[in-house]
Order: sequence, then C-alpha cells, then structure tokens
Amino acid sequence: MKPSVFKPVVVLVGRPNVGKSTLFNRLTRSRDALVADFPGLTRDRHYGEGRVGDHPFIVVDTGGFEPVAKNGIMAEMAKQTVQAVDEADAVVFLTDGRVGLTGHDREIAERLRRSGRKVLLAVNKAEGMSRTAASAEFYELGLGEPHAISAAHGDGVVDLIETALEGLVEAAPEPEEDGEPVEGEEGFAPVDPVDHRIKLAIVGRPNVGKSTLVNTLLGEERVIAFDQPGTTRDAIEIEFERGGRRYTLIDTAGLRKRGKVFEAVEKFSVIKTLQAIEASNVVLLMLDASAEISEQDAHIAGFVLETGRALVVAINKWDRADSDRRDEIKREFDRKLRFLSFAKMHTVSALRNAGIGPLLKSIEAAHAAAFAKLSTPKLTRALQAAVDQQQPPRKGIFRPKLRYAHQGGQNPPLIVIHGSALDQIPDSYRRYLETRFRETFLLQGTPLRIEFRNSRNPYLDKAG
Repeated sequence: MKPSVFKPVVVLVGRPNVGKSTLFNRLTRSRDALVADFPGLTRDRHYGEGRVGDHPFIVVDTGGFEPVAKNGIMAEMAKQTVQAVDEADAVVFLTDGRVGLTGHDREIAERLRRSGRKVLLAVNKAEGMSRTAASAEFYELGLGEPHAISAAHGDGVVDLIETALEGLVEAAPEPEEDGEPVEGEEGFAPVDPVDHRIKLAIVGRPNVGKSTLVNTLLGEERVIAFDQPGTTRDAIEIEFERGGRRYTLIDTAGLRKRGKVFEAVEKFSVIKTLQAIEASNVVLLMLDASAEISEQDAHIAGFVLETGRALVVAINKWDRADSDRRDEIKREFDRKLRFLSFAKMHTVSALRNAGIGPLLKSIEAAHAAAFAKLSTPKLTRALQAAVDQQQPPRKGIFRPKLRYAHQGGQNPPLIVIHGSALDQIPDSYRRYLETRFRETFLLQGTPLRIEFRNSRNPYLDKAG
C-alpha cells in the first residue's frame, strides 16, 4: 500500500461581487474564472488546482450565495454552493471590507456555522486599509479572527490558505485494490494517461440541454440546468469516467448571434466558449429538435471546423419531436450543415438518458481518429491507389504528379503530399483525396487536412 498526496478541497463562498473569482484565479494562477465588475457572474461550481509551498489543494469557486432564495436562478445557485460546502474540507467565507458587514453576510455566516465545516473568514479588498479597521466589525459574525486580504493584489492570501490547510495536508493512503495500470488493458499501450483522456467541449446555442447532458452523464446536478436561456455563463471543466474511459467535460455558455451579445458578461462567455473549443480535442455540438437549425448553429460548426477539432453532433429533445418534425430536422441538417459530412450525427434525449451510449462511442471513435497514427508506406499506397483510380486534371500541357505522402500532424490529422506541379491541383481533387484517405483509414468524426508540397529541383541553384 503506497501513500499518495491527499488534496484538500477549499471552497470559496460569499455574496455576489466580493471577489471570489479573483481569488480563485490567483490561487490557481490562471484566468479560468470570469472576472468583471458585475454581481452574479459565477453561477456553477468551478474547480481548479492550487499550491502553497509543497502543498497542493483543490479550490472551488461558487456563485453568489443566497441562502434564503426559494426559487429561480438564485435558488439553483444556492443549491450549487450548499453542495460545494458539503464537499469541502475548508471553507473560505469572503466578505467585502469596503462595503462592510451586511445582513446578507450574517445569513451566510449562520448557514456556514450549521455546516460543521472548518470556516475561515476573509475580508477582501483591504488594500490600502488598516487591517484592524478593515476587520473590526466582522468579529460580530462569530467565525473567529477575520483575515484581511486583497485578492486582486495578493496581500494576505498565502497566510489565509496556509491557515485553511492546517491539519489537512498529511499523506492519505490509497486503497490496496487500486493497482497500477496494466499493459494491454483496454487495448492501449502503456503511455501517459493524459494522452487517453478525452477533453470534450459541449457547445451549442442557449437552452439546447448542454448542462442537462452533463448532469445525466455524471448522475448528479453538477451544473445548473434551468429552463432559462443563458444559464451557464462560464466554461466549467469536470473530470469524469465512464466504462473505463476518462473524460474532461467542458460545459460551455450558449453562443448567441453576434448582434445579440450586448452585455459585457455575454461577450466574456463567447470568448470562454471559443477558448474551450480550441482547448478541447473533441467537440459535441448540440442542436434542439424542437427548434430549426439556425445560421448560428452553422457558425458554431464552422468555428469547430476552422480549429480542426474532432466533432460529433447530437440533436437533443428528440423525444419531444413527432415523426414529421423528425423528418424535417434531418432534411435541415443535410441542407444547412452538409459541410459536417465527416461527423457522426445522433438523436438523443439528455433528460431521459436516451441514446447516450452510442453517442459516447462516437465521441471515442472521433477522438481515436483525430489522434490516429498513419504510416508513410500505407499513406503512399493509399495515395497511389487514389491516383490510379482518378488522376488529377491537366493544367495546360502538364499533369500534377503525386509521388508520396506522410503524416504531418494530429488533431486534426494532416497528410503532406509531395510531388510536382501540385499548386495546380483544384479543390475538387483535394476533396476527392480527402474522401479516399478517410475511407481507407476510417477517419470518421475528425476534419482531415491535406498539404501539397512541390519537390525541390536539386539543380535549380546550380543553373547558370
């Protein structure tokens, strides 16, 4: 039985706009949490990894806490915060030293006292203030000595976290039955496990059921699923395992039409979603069976294609569509998204857990295709077979000559073809070659890129 490093969970709690996300970003040395001068920006639990000295820990950012909210989005946010507190080893209760103690702070303090968790009281935005003056009135909450900090400038943050981790950083044993990976398990060679983790970004217009799908996969209400478009504003990363396959799920904000992105918060959300697509290796584009496929759906798909990410399409809420509507949306898909012919399309119901198994199999297949290793001899043979069946068209008196091919990259697969007069090859022949390579190597679910390189004449520099 070998020891492993136990990572305590530190949860950041407080009313809206006290600086929780700013503190989260400082602790994780990232910009993963959205930060702006708007209350209520964070809505879901947001996990990250931090380290103080030699001690790693998990930090959780939460939405503004409204313990007395009974319904609506604030009640859903409160449920997320309560669940985060239940998972915590230590809770940092953040208050605002410039605003001072509020009735809202008192309500949160009372709820945290009943939680039984270790609670540290932090008075944020104390830069330029006397620590005694900033903290004095917060003793009234009865949560011990307040820690005056500045999340924006880092003042007092290290001392705060070191105090939070006291007694929580000893090594914890792993169960004996948790063995090391065995060579050959699941058909994989022994490589870095990160290489086989599928980073899946779930994207689509608002209210198509992205968060519902995440919750269905996890079997818990991990992210807020609420019948209101635009509920998710940030991109939330969640570690997940199913059937021995490891995933990082990224639940993203719904992308709206450019003309409807008025608020700064909405602009931040679009940026985070596009960054999530770029950071992923597979994208799941969700469509709504009860709504027509819009120009915006095509724009999202186009951006995924531009980034070269593997793609699977899910038409959600299929159980709500009658037979006429089902036929209609399939025709719409073929007409409006025909450039996604490489991607597998599935009909699902995230709410009823219908069609999820085949969907995950296609996601795995798309990931495998994106990282496929294509040998030079096999590529060259496939190229020659394609040319034998259909030669490239002549350009004047010359016909392009395609001599050999090799792989130039992965995610997406890049095939580099060498020869002469290749700059004369039309796009139609490039598409023909893409189809032949895709069929030969079973590359479904990933874009495929072909690069033509004219062979250099070794006597060119010696001429004259």
